Amino acid sequence: LHLGHLRNDALGESVARILRAAGADVRTVDLINDRGVHICKSMLAYRELGGGRKKEDEGIKSDHFVGKYYVLYNDMAKNDPGAEERARELLRLWEQGDPEVRALWEKMNRWAIDGIRETYARTGIHFDQYYFESQVYRKGRDEILDGLRRGIFYREADGSIWADLADIGLDKKVLLRSDGTSLYLTQDIGTAISRHRDWPFDRLIYVVASEQNYHFTVLFHVLERLGHGWAKNLHHLSYGMVNLPEGKMKSREGTVVDADDLLRELAEMAAEEIRSKEREDEVGDVKGTAEKIALGAVHYYLLQSTPSKDMIFNPKESLSFTGNTGPYLQYMGARISSMMRKSADMPELGGREFRPELLQGEEEWSLVKLVAEFPETVKQAALSYNPSLVAAFLYETAKTFSRYYHDHPILHNADRDVTAARVTLSRGVLQVLENGLALLNIPFLDIM
Repeated sequence: LHLGHLRNDALGESVARILRAAGADVRTVDLINDRGVHICKSMLAYRELGGGRKKEDEGIKSDHFVGKYYVLYNDMAKNDPGAEERARELLRLWEQGDPEVRALWEKMNRWAIDGIRETYARTGIHFDQYYFESQVYRKGRDEILDGLRRGIFYREADGSIWADLADIGLDKKVLLRSDGTSLYLTQDIGTAISRHRDWPFDRLIYVVASEQNYHFTVLFHVLERLGHGWAKNLHHLSYGMVNLPEGKMKSREGTVVDADDLLRELAEMAAEEIRSKEREDEVGDVKGTAEKIALGAVHYYLLQSTPSKDMIFNPKESLSFTGNTGPYLQYMGARISSMMRKSADMPELGGREFRPELLQGEEEWSLVKLVAEFPETVKQAALSYNPSLVAAFLYETAKTFSRYYHDHPILHNADRDVTAARVTLSRGVLQVLENGLALLNIPFLDIM
């Protein structure tokens, strides 16, 4: 998984959490693209260059081990014009069920998927069900052949099957190649049908990058043409690309930012920040806290922009403890939590009723209004599939509280009824921060 995948995961997980908070029954599913010529490219490079090595031989994570051979294939193909055809031959043998090819495929896919699931667990990404293209691609092919028989599609002279898309202002699209092998579109047709069979949804949301806008326009239209009435309930949540300050990432060239490496580096930077402030004793578990700060930095940075926008990811900016960042929100949560612990040790506050009329300052009532607006913000984020609304709301709440905290004594007042009212208000702000961070899949820290 690379940085672009992290945006996909962060967006999908957050939208699912927001929809649940708004009252929807949500089922999260993951499509593992475990077949196709790109998989065969890694297999070919491993078979010809790997020498039977295993991940343990190189001491690297299993999905990184497979990814290495994807990059090696690209290097090999630059000087070997026959590499592409050998990879396609592997795909043909795979579809014919060749035992040796299938065994290699199963081994390398197991390595890749086990490693990816480790990163899912690390980043708090949960799926209720996994779909594998290898299990559903035939379903899509059968649907296309049935559409051909019904005159919905047509066959070219070379045997390939196509859809004429003139009725939606597009050209034509191949659905099955001349050799009978399927494409992404074919497979996605089978997957969509399987998903609706398994869980008849009111809405299916595809979280996929904007590079695939055309793909989903065609997919939804073809499914409707095939007579699946639920196809009108399909939605593509299109998100922009994540680039680096130095330009676009490319998996095949090995220029991506690896997700695990990025999280490790951010956690190391966060741990150094804790040590530089001499907070080790206060924090306790420096390594665990630094990991949570790293996750907060990444997830907030990836979610603070409207999903459709392209973005440039700057690791150092994401980790800042001031400004519009995840660590800043985590810090404000920890700060209020510390104050709540101190207030719990003040016996003079016990048993006092909350007297809202004692909250008279402008910033106090700004905070009251913000706390009250949180449910509506969640509702709007759910309706628009847009976690950035929650991110912006949390930042505004944290900023407003910070100003209030700076200008108004909360625990130290001559009038203990005022203190009790302000503590109650602060507790409400804390609850909103805690709930909101959970919706963004950002770990809450009560000590930082």
